[in-house]
Amino acid sequence: MVNIDAVSCGVEREPLFSPIGFKGGYLSELWQSVALLESSTGHAGLGLGTQSTLWSDSRVFTEKKEEIANQMMLDMTEYALNSLPGTSFDTPLEVFDRLLPLTWDYGRTITGFNDLRMTFVLNALVCIDLATWQLYAIEIGAKTFDDMIPAEFRSALVHRHEKLALIPLISYNVSIEEIRRLLDFGCFFLKIKVGSDPEGDGDPEKMLQWDCKRLSEIHFLAAHQNTPYTESGNVAYYLDANGRYDTKERLLRLLEHARSIGALERIVLLEEPFPENLDIDVRDIPVRLAADESAHSEKDAARRIEMGYTAIALKPAGKTLTASLRTALTASSNGIPCFCADLTVNPLLLDWNKNVAARLAPLPGLKIGVIESNGAQNYCNWEQMRKRHPMGNARWTEPTAGMFILDESFYETAGGIFQQSKHYADLAK
Repeated sequence: MVNIDAVSCGVEREPLFSPIGFKGGYLSELWQSVALLESSTGHAGLGLGTQSTLWSDSRVFTEKKEEIANQMMLDMTEYALNSLPGTSFDTPLEVFDRLLPLTWDYGRTITGFNDLRMTFVLNALVCIDLATWQLYAIEIGAKTFDDMIPAEFRSALVHRHEKLALIPLISYNVSIEEIRRLLDFGCFFLKIKVGSDPEGDGDPEKMLQWDCKRLSEIHFLAAHQNTPYTESGNVAYYLDANGRYDTKERLLRLLEHARSIGALERIVLLEEPFPENLDIDVRDIPVRLAADESAHSEKDAARRIEMGYTAIALKPAGKTLTASLRTALTASSNGIPCFCADLTVNPLLLDWNKNVAARLAPLPGLKIGVIESNGAQNYCNWEQMRKRHPMGNARWTEPTAGMFILDESFYETAGGIFQQSKHYADLAK
């Protein structure tokens, strides 16, 4: 039993090189939240979170504006955190289950959205969840990630990759020159944001035409590139619509365009095409569809699988490690592959993601494990942030030729996630 005696919280606002475009909007900065839990034994758990309010509930982002939306999410984090002193837990799952409903209720009150998306709540809880896991690992004497994970989830995390391919993010405003640089660097699995609102008027036909043109431009660059890491030998595409397509018919027109230019067979994943409130059966769509924002929980994941989704995006650093473990187990039990998606997270959170991604089976069509990471593309202070990582100089923290190399020291140290960053600990004090 772990007894929580005291808590504290902090935040750091990190600027971006340029706005990140998706869901028809643009992020200009990302707030890094910090939670610190202290136990009655004198141990402390430190957790970080990257707040992505546009991704987690675009309505809050749009109606409240970016800074206010970020402050609301931080208020939710602080509210949840302040409920913990004097409580106890046996595993972090108990803390998560206790905090989720009360944080959602509070979030609905302060945002004014009675149907606040659960993703917004999960994003607010990430730093607390990871602080709880770190404290739990210290209390039980876990030395590795495998030691920390409860036995019930280990069947979903049986692989041990030596390499994880870097999935870069091709958002709306990433230039052709930057895409060419990423291909030359060795990236072979491109995450392409579709669903743009090119004139800001919400016109779905203009969105479709923009997406078709964008896919053509990227395919023209990548069509003749080869790689040993896909079954086809071709560069692969991962389209992310973030729920922007309103009908199956419109989505099929995008895929017909992909077929017409020879790109359809290269689409390994198409993520979250429709708003989650649309109950659309997708079994007749000719590419592998992945659920992300709509898979808040294992129950949601099971429902998406029934609808025909055949992949699930996990976000330990975006939707909590606890929710991700439960979702991974549900997917694994149904024979559905998972992968780790990013949230433009900082280098320390990236290693939490890596610990999960390193243990997932390769996606169908790919020969090795993958992990999305676009922080280095977007943060002004990425290298400074890497120095704040307790093992920020380790080989696995920086990709080489489009790959993160995971040597034995990565597994022995869990990528440094059990060590505490003095910089972030000071922020929370």
